[in-house]
Amino acid sequence: MAVLFFGLLALGFYMHDLPLSPEKLQLYSWHKWAGVSAFLLVWLRLFWRVTHRPPALPTSMPKLLQLAAHAGHLMLYGLMIVIPLSGWLMSSAKGFQTVWFGVLPIPDLLEKNKEVGNLLQTVHMDLNLLFVAVIAGHIGAALKHHFIDQDDILKRMLPAHNTEK
Repeated sequence: MAVLFFGLLALGFYMHDLPLSPEKLQLYSWHKWAGVSAFLLVWLRLFWRVTHRPPALPTSMPKLLQLAAHAGHLMLYGLMIVIPLSGWLMSSAKGFQTVWFGVLPIPDLLEKNKEVGNLLQTVHMDLNLLFVAVIAGHIGAALKHHFIDQDDILKRMLPAHNTEK
C-alpha cells in the first residue's frame, strides 16, 4: 500500500502542471486506474486489520502518545479512503469518466459541473498535502521509536518481521 500511495502522490504532483498533451492524458488515466485500485485495496487492508489485530503498543509508551499513534493511524486510513473518493468525485464533476484499466467504466458519482469540479480539485490537492504531512509524521514517529526509544515499533512494521522470535 505504501509503494502504491507514494507512486500515486509522485505521479499526481508530476502530472498536475504538465501542459495538455496525449502524454498528460495517459498519465491521468494511469493515475485514475491506480487510484481506483488503491481505493479497493485499502478496503481489503482494513478488513485484514480488523480481523488481524496488530500487537499492542509498548506499555512503556505514555497513554497520550498511544492515543496520538491511534489517531495517526486513523488519519492514514481515512485519507487512504477519502483521497481516491475525492479524485473520483472530481473526475465525475469535470466530466471525465474513469475507465478502469481501459476496460471497466466506473460510474460517475456527480453530474458534470465545472464549479464543483474545480472545488473538488482543490479539496483533492489539499487532502494530498495533508496526507504527505501525516506520512511524514508517521515516518518521524517510527524513526523516533527506533533511534531514540530503541523499541521494536519500527521493526514490527517491516514485512520481514517475525513475531515468533
